[in-house]
Amino acid sequence: MDSYSLKSVSDLPDPLRATFSFRYFNSLQSECFSACFHSDINMVISAPTGSGKTVLFELCILRLLSKFITQEGRFIHTKGTLKTIYISPSKALVQEKLRSWNQKLGSWGINCLELTGDNEPYNIKSIQEADIVLTTPEKFDAVTRFGIKDGGLSFFSDISLVLIDEVHLLNDPRGAALEAIVSRIKMISRSPQMATSPLAHVRFLAVSATIPNIDDLAEWLMVPIQGIKRFGEEMRPVKLTTKVFGYTPAKNDFLFEKRLQNYIFDLLMQYSSGKSALVFCSTRKGAQEAAQRLAQTVMTHGYSNPFIKSMDQQERLREASLSCGDKQMQSYILYGVGYHNGGLSPKDRSLIEGLFLNGDLRVLCTTNTLAHGINLPAHTVIIKSTQHFNKEKGTYMEYDRSMILQMCGRAGRPPFDDTGMVIIMTRRETVHLYENLLGGCELVESQLLSCVTEHLVAEVVQLTVPDITRAIEWIKCSYLYVRMKKNPQNYAIKKELSGIHIEKHMQEVCVQKVKELSDYQLILTEEDGFILKPLEPGRLMTKYYLKFDTMKHIMKAPANCSIEDALNIVCRAEEISWIQLRRNEKKLLNDINNDKDGRLRFHVLGDKGKKKKRIQTREEKLFILVNDCLTGDPTVHDLSLTQDTNSVCSNGCRIAKCMKEYFIYKKNYKGALNSSLLAKSLHQKLWEDSPYLLKQLPGIGMVTAKALQSMGVNSFETLSEADPRKIEMVTGRKFPFGNHIQESLLSLPPKVDMKVEEMTCPNYGKSKLVMTLTRLSESPQTNKRHYADVVVATEEDNMIVFYEKIRVEEFTSPYSATILVTSHLQGKLTVKADLIFEEFIGIDLHQKVILMKDISSHIYHKHGTKKLSLPPSTDVCIIDPENNDSPQVPAGRSQKSLKSKNEEASIPSFKLLDEDSDEGEPVVEIENDNDDDDCKIINERTVFDHIREKAKSLPSFTTTPTTEYPPSLETLSLIKKRTRERHLALDDTSEFSANPCEEEFQSNEPDRSSKNNTLTGETIFDHIRKKAKSFPRVDEIKMLTTKSTVTNFDLFADTKSIILDLEHMKPREDHCKSPSLANRQLCSLATETRKRQVTDPFLGFKSVFSFL
Repeated sequence: MDSYSLKSVSDLPDPLRATFSFRYFNSLQSECFSACFHSDINMVISAPTGSGKTVLFELCILRLLSKFITQEGRFIHTKGTLKTIYISPSKALVQEKLRSWNQKLGSWGINCLELTGDNEPYNIKSIQEADIVLTTPEKFDAVTRFGIKDGGLSFFSDISLVLIDEVHLLNDPRGAALEAIVSRIKMISRSPQMATSPLAHVRFLAVSATIPNIDDLAEWLMVPIQGIKRFGEEMRPVKLTTKVFGYTPAKNDFLFEKRLQNYIFDLLMQYSSGKSALVFCSTRKGAQEAAQRLAQTVMTHGYSNPFIKSMDQQERLREASLSCGDKQMQSYILYGVGYHNGGLSPKDRSLIEGLFLNGDLRVLCTTNTLAHGINLPAHTVIIKSTQHFNKEKGTYMEYDRSMILQMCGRAGRPPFDDTGMVIIMTRRETVHLYENLLGGCELVESQLLSCVTEHLVAEVVQLTVPDITRAIEWIKCSYLYVRMKKNPQNYAIKKELSGIHIEKHMQEVCVQKVKELSDYQLILTEEDGFILKPLEPGRLMTKYYLKFDTMKHIMKAPANCSIEDALNIVCRAEEISWIQLRRNEKKLLNDINNDKDGRLRFHVLGDKGKKKKRIQTREEKLFILVNDCLTGDPTVHDLSLTQDTNSVCSNGCRIAKCMKEYFIYKKNYKGALNSSLLAKSLHQKLWEDSPYLLKQLPGIGMVTAKALQSMGVNSFETLSEADPRKIEMVTGRKFPFGNHIQESLLSLPPKVDMKVEEMTCPNYGKSKLVMTLTRLSESPQTNKRHYADVVVATEEDNMIVFYEKIRVEEFTSPYSATILVTSHLQGKLTVKADLIFEEFIGIDLHQKVILMKDISSHIYHKHGTKKLSLPPSTDVCIIDPENNDSPQVPAGRSQKSLKSKNEEASIPSFKLLDEDSDEGEPVVEIENDNDDDDCKIINERTVFDHIREKAKSLPSFTTTPTTEYPPSLETLSLIKKRTRERHLALDDTSEFSANPCEEEFQSNEPDRSSKNNTLTGETIFDHIRKKAKSFPRVDEIKMLTTKSTVTNFDLFADTKSIILDLEHMKPREDHCKSPSLANRQLCSLATETRKRQVTDPFLGFKSVFSFL
C-alpha cells in the first residue's frame, strides 16, 4: 500500500482518537482498517512478528466500544455488557497487554481482568463485571469447564468479541485447549437460548505468524474471503536473516546447555558485526553462566576487546559497575557483557536496561521472559537451545512456537538498523522444524485427537453436548475436522477415503468415545445411547482437569483404600507419565529404598513382601521420591530428582483431592479419609506424624524447624507456649524473631472443639447422635479462607452417613447436627466423627463413639391384644428385590419423616446424607401406629371391593430372573425362634381347632402343578373368589379375640412385618435363596412340613394381601 493510502487516526470518532499516540497507521494496519473498524466480519491475519498486529486487536475493541457513543458524542458505558475475550499462549503476553490496555482504556472506565495461573482464585462477579478478559487457553478452559453449576458460564451470553493471539499455537500440544474453548464458544452461540444475546453474533479475530494454511483457519473460524489477510516478510519493518545450527546432543539437557556456551562468542564475532546482541537462555542461572563465559573469553583478548569501541564507553562502564549492587555483575560490566533476569533488584535492572539501550553494553544474556516484556531490541538475537525448563512438569521441553517467534521479533532495531540477524542453536534432529517455522512453511495441524475424550467429557458435564447428535456437531466445530478432511493420513485415516467416508469415520470416533465414557460410568446414556447425561465421576474428572486413564485408576481403587494404595494411584497417573527413570539414578534410589535408618513410611516391595533391591520402573522411582520427600528431611538433593519430586507433589495433590471427592461420592469412609490426608501431605510435603510440622508456617524453613525440634518444640501447641527469647537463642536469630515466629501461628485456622454424644432414639434399629462444633478462637481479619470437611461414618461397614464442607471462620458457634445411624446386627456399632482441615496437617479432630444395643429390641415386636383388623394399605411396603438399595417409605409418611429429619438438624448449612443407602442387605424401618380410628369391619364384600380397587395398580407378571440375597444367619435364627413361639401359642389355644390354610393345601394338592404353570392375574382372582367362603367371619374373629385372653396371637397382627414381592409369583429354580423366605411362615407346624415338600400355590394370593 502506498504512503498516500495510509489511514489516519483522525478517521476514528473523536472520543476514541486518544487511544493511539501516533498520527498514521502503517501499511498492514491501513489495509485492515476498514474490515476491523467498519464491519463485524470474522478475520484471520497472517503477518510477521513485529509488523503491528496488536493495533488490529485495539481497532476491533474500539469498534465494540463505539456502540456506547451516543449521538451527542458522549461515551456512556455499561459494565460487562459487551465482553472481549483475549486469548494468548503466554502469561507474559497477557500481562503486557493488560498493562497497555489499562493505560489506554482505563480512563473510560473499561475494566480489564487478567485470568491466568493454575490455582489462582477467581470471583465470578469480577468476571461478569469485566469488559476485557485476558487469559490463557488452559485457564479459560478450566474456568468454564464446570461453570454452569457455579454460574461460571453466566457471562458467556455477554461475549461479543474473541481475540486469539498467536493462533498457530494450535500446532503445539497445548493447542488442544485453545481448539476446545473456541469450539465451545461456537457451540453455545448456536443454542436457541442465546438467540437474543450478543454471543449469537460473536466475532472472531485471529492473528498468527506467517503460515501456509491460513485458509484452514479461516474455514474453522467461519471467516469470509474479505476477512482473510496474508502479509509476507515485506511487512516487517526490518529485513531479517535467520540461521539455524544443529549440535550433537549431550548425555542430558544440562550438559547440552552448558556445551552451547562454548560456541556463543564465535557466533557473535561472525554475525553480529560488532552491534548489540541478545542471548536468550532457558534459566536465570544459565544466563549468568553465559555472561560469565563471555567475560572470561573477552578477558583473554586484553585491550582488543571486541565489545568495547572507545575509551568513553570504557569509562561509562566503569562508573556503572561501581553503582551496581550485584557483585557478579560488577565484574562482567567492565567487559561490555551483562545479564538480565527476574532475580535482579529494580535498581540493577534499570541500570542494565539503560546501558544496553545506549549501546554501552553490547551483549546481554537474558531469560525468555524479556522477549515478551520490556522492549529491548537488538541487531542480533541468539537463542541458546530451543528447550526451556518447564516448572510444572519439572523437565526440559521445546519452546512453544509462539515463544520462538517472539524472541526472533526482538531482532532488528528500526530506528538504528535496516537488517537483523536471528541465530537458533538446537539439536541436529530438530533443525528442519525451526527452518520451516522461520520460513513460514510449517503447516498448522490439530492436536485435539489425542485428548478428545477428556474434552468431550467436559462438554457433556457443562451440558453443551446433551445428546449424540450434538457431540458429532461439537467435533465438526473443531479444527480437527477441518484438517482431517485436508490431511487424513496425519490422523491415521487412509488417504483414498472420500469426504463422506471421513465424516462417517468422525461419527464412529465420536460414538466410540461416548460408549467408552459410558462403560466407565463417567456419563449416562439413555434412549439407546442417544441422550447423554453427566455422572459425578465425570464431573470430578472435569473439575480437576484429569486425564481419562488417571480417572480410571481412581475408579478401580480398592474399597478399603489405604494411603499406600492412594499413593500408588498417584504414581501411575497419566499427568506425570513423562517422568522417566534414568540409568544414573538407580543406585541412589536403591539406597533410599533400602532405608537402613527406618525413615520411610512405605517401601517398594518385591514378590515375597521384602524390600526390592533394584528399582526398575518409573512408578517405583516416583513412589520412593515421594516417600523420601514426605519425611520432611529428604536425602535427595540432586537437581533433576528434586524437580521430579516437586512435579509429583503438585500434580499428586490435585489427583488426591479428586480421589477424596470420589470416595465421598461413593460414601467410602476409609478411602475418603486416607486420600484427604495424602492430598494435604503432598501439598505440605510432610507426613502428619513428621517432627517438622512447623514447616507449614510462613517464615519457618528446614533449618529453623530442626532448631525448634532440638528444644522440644515440634507442634503448634508447644510453639505457642515457648519463650520467644529462647527461640531466638536456639535459632541464632536476633530480636524480635521469636515473636514473629509465634505470630505466624495466626495463619492457622481458628481452633474448633467437636463433641459427639448418643441420644435416645424412638425408632427401632436406629441410634441417634448429636455432633456439636464449637469455635474456641476467632481468626484475625484476613482474606484467607480456611475450609474443613465434617465426616461421620460407621467403622464396621466403612460407610459415610454424614458429610459437609464448612468454612471454619463463618459457622455459627456453637451448633449441632443430629445424625441417625442404622444399628448393626451384631449389636456393636463404632461411629467415627472427623473434622478434617483442607490445608494444614496435624490439627484434625477425631472422635469415636461405640454404641452397644440389645439386639432383641430391634428384632422382636411385642403384639398386644387388640381388635382384629387389616392394616391400612398406606402402611404396607412392597420391596422390589432388584432395587433394594434403600427401603421405601410409605407414601403417607414420606413428607412427615423428611420434615422431622430437617427439624432435627439445627445446622442449616449441613445436609444429612441418606443413612439407609447401604448397598448390602436393606434395613427397613417399620412404623407401628396406634391409630384405631382407621380400623374397618372386614367382610367378604369389603375385601373384594378393596381388591378390585388395588388390582388396577398391580404390575404385570414377568418371568425374568431377579437378583436376590439370602438373609443373614442371625436373622434366620431369630425368625425361626419367633415362629416356634407362635406355633406353641397356637397349639395352646383351644378355640383354633381348624386351620383354613390347611384346608387350602389339602383341597389344592392334586392340581398344583398345573396352577403353577398357568399362574396369571385372572387365575389369582378366580382362586380368591372360590376360597372366599373359607375366610373367617368378623363375628367369629371377635369371639376368638374375646375368649383367648391368654395368648397374644393375632391372625393379622404381623401383616405389617411381612414384606412380600410380586416377583415371588414367578417360577423359581431355587426358593431357598429368596430374601423373603423367612416371611413365608404359615399357620401351623403341619402346614410348614407340607410347604417344604411342595411348591406353595398361593404366592399370588398372599402377595395380593401383602399389597393390601
